[in-house]
Amino acid sequence: MNPYSTPAPSRPWWKTTPAVLGVLALVALLGAFSFALGFLVMIAAVVAVWVLPPWRWFARLGATFGALVLLTVGASLGGQLDGNGTNEADAKSADAGGASAEAVTASPTVSAPAKAADYVGRPLDEAEKEARSAGYSAGHHDAAYEGRTIIMRSGWTVCFQKADAATQTIEFAAVKSAEPCPEKDGGPLPWPKMPDVVGATYNTAVEDLKHAGVDLDRVTLDDVYLDIGTPTAEEAAEDGDEWRVCFQSPDEGTKVTSTITVRLDLGRWTDADLVQRCPSAKDTTYKIPANDPDYDSADGTTVGGGSSDGGSPSSSGGSTGGGSVGTVHPGSFCSSRGATGLTEAGTPMVCGPGSDGRNRWRRA
Repeated sequence: MNPYSTPAPSRPWWKTTPAVLGVLALVALLGAFSFALGFLVMIAAVVAVWVLPPWRWFARLGATFGALVLLTVGASLGGQLDGNGTNEADAKSADAGGASAEAVTASPTVSAPAKAADYVGRPLDEAEKEARSAGYSAGHHDAAYEGRTIIMRSGWTVCFQKADAATQTIEFAAVKSAEPCPEKDGGPLPWPKMPDVVGATYNTAVEDLKHAGVDLDRVTLDDVYLDIGTPTAEEAAEDGDEWRVCFQSPDEGTKVTSTITVRLDLGRWTDADLVQRCPSAKDTTYKIPANDPDYDSADGTTVGGGSSDGGSPSSSGGSTGGGSVGTVHPGSFCSSRGATGLTEAGTPMVCGPGSDGRNRWRRA
């Protein structure tokens, strides 16, 4: 024995291999109760493996992998223990209350899916948006038999819908906003047919159009005389029994589709008027014959520059008679220079030469 040799110093216990292995075992134990706590201990164990014991690199790498495996196994065992404990507690609770095994294993009640709202009459884009917000998957197609492709959904209106609450799907059948809905999905569009309103008063014609289903917003008005202006719908309605339908477009029986405009050509007369009938054609005559520049006056001259016997034009542009002719239209031709009349508004007018040398009604 060498008296001069000294024993190797002993390593601290916390740097020994058993201490490190104990820390690794602690990873699995703590991981069974709390995964977060086990993860923190695993990090400490990995640091200890690489710092404390005099192991070779492959041993340290193996210990690191082992720490991860221990954490996973511990967490899994902890989950199984929790589940078993819960089942045992549920079983004891059922036995104490006298509940049957069927009551313990009964499945929960599934709530019925919500019924889809009614979107008929709504714009297609709004209906699809609200249906998707309610959890439905929305589709669409043309409600008419043509099977047209829907591009601008904002210009289509829902006519029919078919919803399946179980699958949360809804299918919309729509037509263009200006079109009527068919009687059933895939049927023809029920366009209204133009009634015969020629000869009827304006008020009667409006009622016939309503009854036929024609949209009155698409009806335009025109006059049939050269010296009477076209009334508005409000003006024609105010004196609806005086205005008469002389011509109509389209003809009776024509389908009034979204591309067709309804036009009523109106004439007007009362019991006091000399002429109480429609002209043979539109824009070919005057309501007041005296307004016609070619009107034959009582003395045989033709207003407008010619005599009744075909002579040369008169430089005066008409006769120089007088008198009152009743209601006149400003700016229209008149027969006798100096004649007087009133507009429909009651403004006094006089017949005199205009800028073209022909007699016209102008303010007195």
